[in-house]
Amino acid sequence: MTSPSSDPAEYLGTLSDVEPLKRAWRNEKAAPEILRFEEQLINRVSEQIQLMEGTVDDFNEKGADPLTVSLYQMDVDRTQFLLRSYLRIRLQKIEMYMFHILKKTELYEKLSEQEKIFVQRSAEDIMKHLDESVLLHLPDNYRSILKQFTASQEDEDDKEDGMVPEPPLDTFVVCKARDYIGPSEFQGNSNDSLTMDLPLEMERDDLSFIPYRRIQKLLEIGKVDLV
Repeated sequence: MTSPSSDPAEYLGTLSDVEPLKRAWRNEKAAPEILRFEEQLINRVSEQIQLMEGTVDDFNEKGADPLTVSLYQMDVDRTQFLLRSYLRIRLQKIEMYMFHILKKTELYEKLSEQEKIFVQRSAEDIMKHLDESVLLHLPDNYRSILKQFTASQEDEDDKEDGMVPEPPLDTFVVCKARDYIGPSEFQGNSNDSLTMDLPLEMERDDLSFIPYRRIQKLLEIGKVDLV
């Protein structure tokens, strides 16, 4: 394996994914639902952190100026903070909406392989614990942690998973256009009362305060960022 270079120009090249990581972190933090896991970006950032740590160690071994070493270490710490915060925010959403995520294939497929294992094991553990400690001792109509109790058995097949928390997609968010967005690109319909709050169009770098649901697809394809 090639040893890390102490050339500042090469070192700065390892920081090329910091801005995309910041954007992914901001979007994930501001979005009410879990977004698609940025697998390639996260893999690159993880490799870059290792290279950056190797560069700092190399500087220390060579007796480089302490101030220079400190500045490089600050870059490492900032990047690690962003990465850990990004992953932690995702785990918080998974814990909050795990049964909803497991129910929706399109959401489940947005998780990383490790997150898929986590959400499956977490759901199984919760179900097993509640079954053994509480649910088995209750009447049949009360034994689901997903469905609300209904007095009428006729409604049993039609009732939804009323006890499963879902992300509030109508939450208002601040978004910034990365490119021109025309009126037809916003989600919504003329019968929706929230449609009147939609901007007619957005130029590049325009900001808008808008229901998340209306720009959900635009965020997914990268035409807007959340602020």
